[in-house]
Amino acid sequence: MRDFVFHNPTKIIFGQDVIEQTGEQTASLGSKALLVSGEQSQKKLGNYQTVRHSLGQAGIEVVEHEGVQPNPILRHVREGIALAQQNRIEVIVALGGGSVMDSAKAIAAGAMAGHDVWGFFKGKKSIKTALPIIAVPTLAGSGSETNNGMVLTNEVTNKKIGIGNRHLFPKIALLDPTVTFSVPPTTTAFGAVDAFSHLLEFYLHREESFSPVQDHYSVGLMQTLMSACEAALINPHDYQSRAELMWASALALNGISAAGLGRVEFPFHLVAHSLSALHNIPHGAGLAAILPGAMTFTAQKNPTRLAYFASQVFGVRETEQQSIAQNGMRLFRQWLQKIAVPTSLTDLHLSQKEIPALAANTQAQARLWRLNDYHPEIIEAILWECL
Repeated sequence: MRDFVFHNPTKIIFGQDVIEQTGEQTASLGSKALLVSGEQSQKKLGNYQTVRHSLGQAGIEVVEHEGVQPNPILRHVREGIALAQQNRIEVIVALGGGSVMDSAKAIAAGAMAGHDVWGFFKGKKSIKTALPIIAVPTLAGSGSETNNGMVLTNEVTNKKIGIGNRHLFPKIALLDPTVTFSVPPTTTAFGAVDAFSHLLEFYLHREESFSPVQDHYSVGLMQTLMSACEAALINPHDYQSRAELMWASALALNGISAAGLGRVEFPFHLVAHSLSALHNIPHGAGLAAILPGAMTFTAQKNPTRLAYFASQVFGVRETEQQSIAQNGMRLFRQWLQKIAVPTSLTDLHLSQKEIPALAANTQAQARLWRLNDYHPEIIEAILWECL
């Protein structure tokens, strides 16, 4: 186990109807809030009205900033920053999925900066402070409600970049599984794949090869995500499965699963970000489509780790390491098919003609992430495996 510092200051309030505490919790941080939300779904489901009523009951003055789209874009964040600065906002309330929470984080940091927010993502500026954030997730998957990361797409340059900073941790996260009852099956499945992929990256792509604590932690969460997702797809109003999905997703990317592993690389997300940037594909869909192929590439590079994944997560028992790895990947693909998500780029209606542009975009991202081993020819080889 490598040396590490673990720090996660987010206060988590978990349970049925905790969404109704939004006003009370917001009042502990300020009296003027920017309410950041998606397009229209939360209004149709009534969650928006619940939060708005709660804020009003607590005497919070609210400025609304709606319209965050999946794969949030820079233009909309800049508009939110302008609203926050013009209205002297004191706290940001994020109601929605990972895209909404990432947008809220970018607005929180940008509102306190004396320069354009994209400078943070280009690595030219560092975040010194940010407005406090209340996260109210409405689906399970990204884990953004309990971590310090955010991802944003520059729609002009087609660059999707993720960064992290200690000032981006939400102060409070209200995790209410009941608000996820109406999440559509496909979105539920995409969220489970997203959370699973976070754990899978930590499990496969790290410096420390031997870490029983983290391995057992990650294996338990991966198995929980699989079973809970299946149960939620069968019965969307099953509180237990929705609660397990929400909690496992938060735990997957709150920092614990990476503790003691040394440097961790995220090559699966590297490719998925380019898919989203160039083709506006939902993040979970992009991950599902590239995981089987990308894992085949990983198996060639590190068969021991893939075999361990297969034996621990799927219980594969074989004598040959390569056979164990292959059977594990087969069972993983079967699970993806069972929850009805794409398992190849072809399933996303992409072909080999898209590979050069995807590879170029991914390579640019690799340089920003300092993934120096991912040369253009390696990235293209991974993409070919994903067709």
